[in-house]
Amino acid sequence: MRPATGLCFQERRSYEPVNRAMAFLLVVVLCATVGCANMTPQQERALSGGAIGAAGGAAVGAIVGGSPAIGAAVGGAAGVAAGALWDDINRALK
Repeated sequence: MRPATGLCFQERRSYEPVNRAMAFLLVVVLCATVGCANMTPQQERALSGGAIGAAGGAAVGAIVGGSPAIGAAVGGAAGVAAGALWDDINRALK
């Protein structure tokens, strides 16, 4: 029979990849936040449109049984284009 310390060590070790992934995600989010400080409104709209499009595309891709990665790529590209051209689209409609 194993001692309890060996079991605890194995359990802690199994959570290590999750902690590394969370740390990496935190670094990416912080870098993205700091990197977006001096953006023009058009650049901000393109970035937010791309993020919203990628999230929506991934969700639709997963729901319909396709590839969420392809859905995210297509949705992100469409979101970036729509966000960057938002002023031009509104001017054309007036």
